[in-house]
Amino acid sequence: MIQRRTAVALLASPLLLSGCGGGAEAAPSRSDDDRAARTTASPTPESSPQAQGIPGLGPRTTAAIPERAEQVVVAGGRGKDSPLSTVVLYERDDDTWQPGASWPAHNGRDGWSEHHLAGDLRSPVGVYGLTDAGGLLTDPGSRLPYHQSYGFRSPGTGFEGEPLEGSFDYVVAIDYNRQPGTSPLDWTRPMGAKRGGGVWLHVDHGGPTHACVSVAKAHMKELLRTLDPDRHPVVVMGYADWLAQ
Repeated sequence: MIQRRTAVALLASPLLLSGCGGGAEAAPSRSDDDRAARTTASPTPESSPQAQGIPGLGPRTTAAIPERAEQVVVAGGRGKDSPLSTVVLYERDDDTWQPGASWPAHNGRDGWSEHHLAGDLRSPVGVYGLTDAGGLLTDPGSRLPYHQSYGFRSPGTGFEGEPLEGSFDYVVAIDYNRQPGTSPLDWTRPMGAKRGGGVWLHVDHGGPTHACVSVAKAHMKELLRTLDPDRHPVVVMGYADWLAQ
């Protein structure tokens, strides 16, 4: 079951209450920056020949998808420096990947990074697990472990002056520089605080994010009700040219 922290611990740092990625990235880390044993930014699991049918993914990206994954969220950016992207959920039926609807999305304000750092305003490219969810609102029927908390409050305004309120009503943690099996609010950073963290799928607020990927609220609810831990969902994220490698 998902590990839950007390409300006092979650609200101890006001940085957790800021907008996408930024607050969680800046939160204190329980790992030293120079820790010898680090996890890689992009896991390199066993090759998955079943994933060859996903459009836009090249052989290197395809090989990074775990063989057991039967649900793949593809977040494809328009360009390396673009904050605009598209999200599609693919589900495997035998050896065929069936696409869902194509959803408009936002990513980091300055695009994408192959070596994400805290505060660079870019989303990390790679293949990452989707194991934990949560939000400010009550569980809408999530199959992933769901942690409701006031810590998901999102005050303030975004880069284009848009209100951030409601951005964290629903989130799915992207397993970049975090400990799977914990609340999305957990600030453990296996690679150290300098490599950022708190990268989520969350509700779109109408503008670029710090590092997260955002889609409309209705789409987030659909993801929460569809992503099944027994099907080992992952997200494949990056700009088109990187994904095609």
